[in-house]
Amino acid sequence: MKNAIQIHEKDNTAVALTDLKKGETVVAGGIQILLKEDIGRGHKLALADIEEGENVIKYGYPIGQARQKISCGSWIHSHNLKTNLDISSENYTYKKRIENGSFPDRQFTFKGYRRFDGSVGIRNEIWIIPTVGCVNEIGEQIIRKFCEQVKEIHADSLKVLKHNYGCSQLGDDLSNTRRILADFARHPNAGGVLILSLGCENNTLPEFVEEMGSYDKSCVRFLKCQSAGDEIEEGARLLAELNDRMRQDKRETCSLTELKVGMKCGGSDGLSGITANPLIGAYSDFLTGQGGTSVLTEVPEMFGAETILMNRARDESVFHSIVSLIQNFKHYFTENHQPVYENPSPGNKEGGITTLEEKSLGCVQKAGSAVIEDVLDYGRQIQKKGLNLLCAPGNDLVSCSALAAAGCQIILFSTGRGTPFGTMVPTVKISTNTQLYEAKPSWIDFDAGKLVAGADKIELLEELIQFTIDTANGTAVRNESNHFSEIAIWKNGVTL
Repeated sequence: MKNAIQIHEKDNTAVALTDLKKGETVVAGGIQILLKEDIGRGHKLALADIEEGENVIKYGYPIGQARQKISCGSWIHSHNLKTNLDISSENYTYKKRIENGSFPDRQFTFKGYRRFDGSVGIRNEIWIIPTVGCVNEIGEQIIRKFCEQVKEIHADSLKVLKHNYGCSQLGDDLSNTRRILADFARHPNAGGVLILSLGCENNTLPEFVEEMGSYDKSCVRFLKCQSAGDEIEEGARLLAELNDRMRQDKRETCSLTELKVGMKCGGSDGLSGITANPLIGAYSDFLTGQGGTSVLTEVPEMFGAETILMNRARDESVFHSIVSLIQNFKHYFTENHQPVYENPSPGNKEGGITTLEEKSLGCVQKAGSAVIEDVLDYGRQIQKKGLNLLCAPGNDLVSCSALAAAGCQIILFSTGRGTPFGTMVPTVKISTNTQLYEAKPSWIDFDAGKLVAGADKIELLEELIQFTIDTANGTAVRNESNHFSEIAIWKNGVTL
């Protein structure tokens, strides 16, 4: 196994693939380097002398500039590297650059649940969706009562999509909450939905129903707690109705054109852009090549790599939508008097990531090389097949919830530090390193770290393809086995 890798021929850095010690000799970029200090796994080392103010190159792009002279074989991190990003100097132009990804050319299928609007679910669950956080625990009590009373449950699982909002909100903040919850109510992974209202909240039931638009009335029930004599008993009765109807739901063969997969990274490390993220990118190319849909979000983790995405826009219109996506999100930072480039996180830095442009250049690899077909506002659902960008922050819970609300049935989630998290759709955790996969088998579903040990990328892609198909066919992933199904709504307004 190699002990360090130069990712791109232009790089003046290499990444340690294992913990390295001062005095060791490593080979990267075809040259031997004597290490001047210890280098942790995922961290960077200089392949040549880098002068103060000179760009440090990784992935073939600058990831910042040297704060001081960095000698060949030295560790590169926050103490001697700073960002180049400057919000005042940005000027975007469209330079279309499309590359064709390679992927298996045979056609794949999965078994899913065809819904009334033509969409396809990969689970057949009952969801209780509170219109306001006040009734979260009422939902849990309803499920317990239902399970006590019903002998045969036809749903794969029952969930309360708990959140803190729905009241004391105004304007766009309230509208976003309503829209996200209505998106969940129409999600094809739910075969039955109970909309649970208190009765006096800002997110009124009539406005919520209007936001839902067209929906299958046989699959949705409504309960206003303040109007029910015994809301627990009434809720359990409504769940029983939904459960009985779901008896008829059967899986059928569907093409991958019906599959919508979200892409997310959390707790990234220096190997994220070498193993898991490029593997997810190859999967994205495969899926869009099959006529399916992939969605990339985490807009702040596009900063510094946004031009790569802009130049892959389908046309000028999509290009301008990407520019607006980036600029509007930066404005969101500045209007809240926060620094735009206050990233990476402490865990990212411990894992070897120094600057935001470095993090972003690794992050956007999840998007592969496909054409970007559309850009979605927060709370909006997928309209076009192929690769989409979605407006949402980097926060794991908020962005994964937004991916699910957009219509994704599965999320591929790369991580180098590890997380038990999962949202209300299957959340496949893909480790960037094998050590994490072995240390946290109850968290991690798939090991991309095998690439460091020399595994063939195409063979590992085939394994990931089969894993996602098995997941779509009903095999539970770790967050489902652990009963982790969190949601979070993007709060962007005053609280009354």
